[in-house]
Amino acid sequence: MDVILLERVAKLGQMGEVVSVKEGYARNYLLPQGKARRASEANMKMFEEQKAQLEARNLETKREAESLAAKIDGEQFVVIRSASDAGALYGSVTTRDAAEAASTNGVSIDRKQIVLDSPIKELGLHEVTVVLHPEVEAKITLNVARSPDEAELQASGKSIQDLAAEEEAAAEFEISELFDDIGAAERDDEDDQPREERGPDADEDQQG
Repeated sequence: MDVILLERVAKLGQMGEVVSVKEGYARNYLLPQGKARRASEANMKMFEEQKAQLEARNLETKREAESLAAKIDGEQFVVIRSASDAGALYGSVTTRDAAEAASTNGVSIDRKQIVLDSPIKELGLHEVTVVLHPEVEAKITLNVARSPDEAELQASGKSIQDLAAEEEAAAEFEISELFDDIGAAERDDEDDQPREERGPDADEDQQG
């Protein structure tokens, strides 16, 4: 099907271009979204009559998109999810979750504007593209963590593996300290024993 584009469409063409697309793509996306019209003689004439108006509207929406892009580009939004100790999520983070996370921080983004190559299924920092306008994109980061504290640590540059290693090292240190305390206590007990209880060889050991 041939259509005339009413705005720039990525990987398809610029405003005013007549392009050939699959009928399903046109009927399910381009036409209902107002991004194109059938390339009939009447629609071509109508486009020429409305071209200046369409260009003005496009310029206005582009400026609004650029303003929002400047506000959110590089921003980080926290998404709290349950996950295993290895960092695998019990479920996944979708475009809807990303839009809700942004909304919680006062940023209105439509889930359809968020581009995810595949659902996010691991803890960590994930960069996501937001298409605010056919000619304007922004990059945001989703900080997927099990708790706000964990999100804060991840934001500082520590991965879930780093956190696990630190927790393991801390546990080992506590165990080591515990054994050192037990050893010291046992030596103190021996020193407190009367000489006869320590056996006849104790003095010889000290002299030797």
